[in-house]
Amino acid sequence: MRAVRDRVFAFAPNRDTLGATAYLIVENDANFLIDSPPATPEITEFLQTIGVRWLALTHRGAMAGVDRLREATGCEVAVQEREAYLLPGVAVTTFADQMAIADTLTAIWTPGHSPGSSCYYYPGGKMLFSGRHLLCDRAGDPVPLRTAKTFHWPRQLESVRQLRDRFSRESLQWICPGANTGFLRGKGAIENAGEKLQGLDLEELARSQPLL
Repeated sequence: MRAVRDRVFAFAPNRDTLGATAYLIVENDANFLIDSPPATPEITEFLQTIGVRWLALTHRGAMAGVDRLREATGCEVAVQEREAYLLPGVAVTTFADQMAIADTLTAIWTPGHSPGSSCYYYPGGKMLFSGRHLLCDRAGDPVPLRTAKTFHWPRQLESVRQLRDRFSRESLQWICPGANTGFLRGKGAIENAGEKLQGLDLEELARSQPLL
């Protein structure tokens, strides 16, 4: 696990979620997980020791081991309502468009990559956890990627537009993507995120072809 910013840490990529990166937010009153980290005995014991209040899921591909994590830590699980059915037998808290999770996180529905794809805004760090909705390109910039598994590309671009309208250069300084973190080259997060989000050319992206 490595430090990303103050109070925010990234786990090693999780093989069970196709190499996705999960994050831990450490707060005085509670700790929060963004997506599922590798379910190794060492990580599970660590999370049991420090305690986890919430596990916030960004999309269906980040759900591996949720039942084990909840059993081990007693955490509450947040998931967008369109993908809650993928966790049968797990007690979850669902949301539609958005939801405040304590004072620490705001869940924001950003459909497109998957039906229930969501981002989480951490105002304490002016940081957005974007799952696979926004990833890091080779230049270290945030970008939506159209793949063969993308649920609905126009809807994903509209979700990007709504984030761009929601956040300013001042309110959004960092994006923590849920994959492609190797392109960050040790920086831990995408910096100047609000400015880079404003600079995305959505019309050009609309013409892009799916990646294989």
